[in-house]
Amino acid sequence: MKTSVIVAVYKDVEALSLIVQALKMQTYKDFEVVIAEDGQDEKIAEFVSSIEGLKVKHTTQEDLGVRKARSQNNGILASSAEYLIFIDGDCIPYTTFVEGHLLLAQEGCVLTGRRVNLPRAISEDLKKKKITPFEIEKNYFRYFRWIFDKSVKYKYGVYVNPKRFLYKVLALRNPATAILGCNFSCFKKDMIAINGFDESYGESAVSDDMDLDWRFRAYGLRLKSCKNAANMFHLWHKAHDRGDASGLVATMRQRELNGEFICKKGLNTH
Repeated sequence: MKTSVIVAVYKDVEALSLIVQALKMQTYKDFEVVIAEDGQDEKIAEFVSSIEGLKVKHTTQEDLGVRKARSQNNGILASSAEYLIFIDGDCIPYTTFVEGHLLLAQEGCVLTGRRVNLPRAISEDLKKKKITPFEIEKNYFRYFRWIFDKSVKYKYGVYVNPKRFLYKVLALRNPATAILGCNFSCFKKDMIAINGFDESYGESAVSDDMDLDWRFRAYGLRLKSCKNAANMFHLWHKAHDRGDASGLVATMRQRELNGEFICKKGLNTH
């Protein structure tokens, strides 16, 4: 199935280079990469132009503050595939990531995944290229001590082949959870049907996941877990303060009550 991996990016070339490195090593090869940049950074442009071995598209927009939802909508419009996988620019996929999403993809469903939150020291070693993401993936059980740090969420890094019976057993005990914007996938036609990401929430994180979550379900789709089949590492960074979103959440809840799952400011505004 033709697939687009849409990467939401803002300025961090070091992290993007690690993501590209991981995408080049995917076990499933037939996909394009859409780098959806929130801005027009020269370093990002220079790096993207140097990428070889991947089918790459690059979308940009004027840097007017955080407009991630709009940049992701740019990526959707630029994509040429029937199936879309979304990741953030600070998350490095396992080599089995794309394959995991596609093996579990199903009409009428949105796949929801999770991530391992890497400790600061490991994240810095990755960016300094002292270690590769594949080395951590391949030797993941050596990092079992992370089990004792609840913030890492070690269990989400344990890979289980979705073609195996064990995964089916785990799936019964591992129900779908809410959409996490850094790791989910869906058919492009379904994203178009709800008019993409809602850009009216501005710099807040509301549009990234919780808003999409209820809108997809209101449209009639079912959430399906891809945990432990489509794994990724989240690089440590200082928390981003997007301000108090309580008012926006209240707005979202009112829209939910009104059944307004087709957003008014989305793909249609481009």
